[in-house]
Amino acid sequence: MDQPFAHTMKKTISLLLTAAVLTTTATLNAADKAPNTLSTAEKAAGWKSLFDGKSTSEFRNYKKDAVSDGWKVVDGAIVWTKKGAGDLITKKKFGSFELTLEYNISEGGNSGIMFHVTEEGKRPYHSGPEIQVQDNAKGRDPELSGWLYEFYPAKVDATKPAGQWNHVRILMTPGKSVHWMNGTYYCDYVKGSKDWQKKLAASKFAKWELFGKADSGHICLQDHGNVVKFRNLKIREVK
Repeated sequence: MDQPFAHTMKKTISLLLTAAVLTTTATLNAADKAPNTLSTAEKAAGWKSLFDGKSTSEFRNYKKDAVSDGWKVVDGAIVWTKKGAGDLITKKKFGSFELTLEYNISEGGNSGIMFHVTEEGKRPYHSGPEIQVQDNAKGRDPELSGWLYEFYPAKVDATKPAGQWNHVRILMTPGKSVHWMNGTYYCDYVKGSKDWQKKLAASKFAKWELFGKADSGHICLQDHGNVVKFRNLKIREVK
C-alpha cells in the first residue's frame, strides 16, 4: 500500500473512532429524552433516521415489498409480535457507515442485527454477518449480545437485563469496524482480513459462498421467534 495513502487512511479511521467515543454519551442521553428524533448536532454530522417512531417506511421484509403484520409500531418502537413476522431489512443499502440503535429483548429472547445483507441467498444470514442480540442471563446461545456471531466476542458484559433498553453503536469501514454496547467498547476487526478469513473457515458460515463477501448491503433486524423491540435507529454514511 502506498505510504501516504496508508497514513491518511489510519488518520481518518482514528478521527472516526475518536468522534464515535466522544458522542456516545451524548447520544445515550439524547435518546432517553427524545426517542426517535435527531438532534441539531446529529443532523449537522450527517445522521439520518431509519425510524420516526410511527412508521416502518424505511424497511421491508427480506425478499418482499412490504412489512408483514407480524411487526407492529407500539409506543414508539418496532416490535416483533408473532411467529412468521419475517426478517426486516432496510430498503436502502449501506457500505461504510456508523449505526446506532436501541433494542429491548424479552426474557430468554434472541434476535440479531445483520449488515451487508444481499438477497441472493435464501436467508439474510447466508450473506450478512450478525451482531448478536439476546437475553444474556436466560438466553440459550453461548454467543452473547453485542458479539459478532462466531467471530469476535467481548471481554465484558455491559448489557442491561431483559426488558430494559440497550444501546448499540457500530462503526463499519474497510479499515476497521468497532462495536460498542451501552457506551462500552466491545470488539474491533477488519472484515475480510487474514484473521477474519481464519475465523470464517472455522465457523458454520464457511459453507455459505455468499457470506461476508458484499461490501455493501441492507441492515437486517432478525426474526428469531422471540419478542424484541427496536427504536432510535440512526445511521450515518462514512465516506
